[in-house]
Amino acid sequence: MQFKNNTKRGNVTIQGLRSFKDTLPKNIKKIINKKGHIYSETLGNWRYIVGDELFKVCYPKTFKNSNRFGVSTLLVMVKRGHEVDLEYSKKEILDKMNSFFGYSVIEKLKFISFDDEQKIFVKKETGQENVAINKYQSKINDVKNDKVKKSLIELTKVFKEK
Repeated sequence: MQFKNNTKRGNVTIQGLRSFKDTLPKNIKKIINKKGHIYSETLGNWRYIVGDELFKVCYPKTFKNSNRFGVSTLLVMVKRGHEVDLEYSKKEILDKMNSFFGYSVIEKLKFISFDDEQKIFVKKETGQENVAINKYQSKINDVKNDKVKKSLIELTKVFKEK
């Protein structure tokens, strides 16, 4: 008995459990197929591959697979000032990566340095008088009745605390 493919129907739904791969959108499947396995395994085991000291100062950014124009390359982001440390351990990282996967996965490492300035924003202490936002503060100041003005300021203090 032969089955005809009904072209008028869209996707055929399957009852029961589906594999994770089938639930992903098409765009994500393309990305996983391109970079997928090697890049995700590298991210997951980066601490083992480079060691604890280098793990704190670098991380893998992208993986470009080999094609007829170029070799397979791993792009690594490095904190400024630690490039020399990573350059000296380049051969060791390549050997560990290739032995981890069991075959020659990466032929070249590229480093990009970045500044690691973590900016800490300090919240300004607001005075009790200037609790409301400036545009509302000017409207509150325009109120002529002192009792209403004080009650509006108290109301803004309550909202500010919440």
